[in-house]
Amino acid sequence: MDLFSKLSSLKEKSLRVGGISFEDALQLYEIGKIKPYLLMVQAREITEHFKGNKISLCSIVNAKSGLCPENCKFCAQSVHNRTNVDVYPLISRGEMVKKAEEARESGSHFFGIVTSGTEIDTEEEWREIETAVAEIGKRGIKPCCSLGLLNEEKAVRLKNAGLYRYHHNLETARSFFSNICTTHDYEEDIKTIMCAKKAGLSTCCGGIIGLGETMEQRLELAFTIKGLDVDSVPINILNPIEGTPLASMQPLHPIEILITISLFRFILPDKDIKLCGGKERNLRQLLPFGILAGCNSLMTGNYLTTTGRDTALDMEMIRDMGMEPYCL
Repeated sequence: MDLFSKLSSLKEKSLRVGGISFEDALQLYEIGKIKPYLLMVQAREITEHFKGNKISLCSIVNAKSGLCPENCKFCAQSVHNRTNVDVYPLISRGEMVKKAEEARESGSHFFGIVTSGTEIDTEEEWREIETAVAEIGKRGIKPCCSLGLLNEEKAVRLKNAGLYRYHHNLETARSFFSNICTTHDYEEDIKTIMCAKKAGLSTCCGGIIGLGETMEQRLELAFTIKGLDVDSVPINILNPIEGTPLASMQPLHPIEILITISLFRFILPDKDIKLCGGKERNLRQLLPFGILAGCNSLMTGNYLTTTGRDTALDMEMIRDMGMEPYCL
């Protein structure tokens, strides 16, 4: 069977209930190394089958910065790393709502309140966040949160406040996690997603590529996420930060990033796949190919501690590719 026929066969398998296997994904990777653009086109057809021609945009605010006790090797906000990141306590609900309004006006469909730290553990902060979530929900944009580890009680509180989606990344494969973080267990991250789902929240869970993991470990992450049945899967690409243990990590080649995105689309055919942090630095002139390769969502604007891209440019890119922004 030639490569095109093999790809077509695996695409049809991806479209069916059950989808492709880990072994299928490894075959796709080998094909992608030979014919990366052919792989991307097939991935785009899967995207269009489930998601049509729409691209959604999300924005975030770093609502509480620095002093995180976790020792994630990539993170500028960890107390274990020596960076020049801004450090400040939780911003006010008014500031959160203002940032959400600005995001909506620029074209974002989702807005995330993100805080540093293992979890939110003071009642004062919880009330401030819950009030902000309720207000943001009235502003015509879907409120999301990324507040660290979560239990069932707190997940229900967020749901009752009007939260639409909870975000919590696994960061990398279970088999590689101890190389990146040792201050909490992988299963705690899994439990957080399960608690959010049980509370009736939409869930967002992905990771970072380029941490030193193998392609097999990226596939392991994708299949773990598939088992969790989340709604949105953010793909970040490492942007090495001075003062972190991964500061000297060599960047992935743009084609390898695009192949990875396509493999995620084959594994997670009906999910929102969101291209997030590090996309501009790592994909460079091939940034639009992230959509061709399988993404149907973009994080736009600035990230937590690094500068992102103007939403107007993302809107222009979407329209220039003959696609349309998602409408709430």
